[in-house]
Amino acid sequence: MADIARLTEVIEPEAEALGFELVRVKMMPSEAGDGGQALQIMAEDPETGQLVIEQCAALSRRVSDRLDALEEEGTVLVPGAYHLEVSSPGIDRPLTRAKDFANWAGHEAKISLTEKVHGHRNLKGELRGLDGDMVVIEDYKAGEVSFPRNLIHSAKLVLTDELIAATQPLDTSGADEIVETEEEKADD
Repeated sequence: MADIARLTEVIEPEAEALGFELVRVKMMPSEAGDGGQALQIMAEDPETGQLVIEQCAALSRRVSDRLDALEEEGTVLVPGAYHLEVSSPGIDRPLTRAKDFANWAGHEAKISLTEKVHGHRNLKGELRGLDGDMVVIEDYKAGEVSFPRNLIHSAKLVLTDELIAATQPLDTSGADEIVETEEEKADD
């Protein structure tokens, strides 16, 4: 099993060297459909909160080169074959850092906890932000719930019209040239 803390120590300086902030490092099943594993890296440009494809590619090359160099020195951080997936966090982004809970206060979030708090392990509602190291959410069922950030198993924003309106696209040039084919319409 890959050591995520050690991988983060190696990957974060590579992201920072490009001017990016690391959002998440995670091992997960690969989307390539080969039954393998993927090292997923999410990062963002602090000025936009996103990465464009060229930025993803640059970070992927840097991380790949760094991991290859470590392997040549005898340090294997991800045993076995894996895919490297570098992406922007997207609109319905995971909430992983303290500043994510503060910056996205007022938006709907879905949070899964490692243990029950006030009788609830899964919460969904308006994120109220942070109070010290306590996350505060106005859960639709339980009302206002506070819990330590270290009890979070996973947390992410919920895609809503308000979130879309608050998240400005980086570049809309070419969007008016997108043509939807009949086949794509049938998939909807």
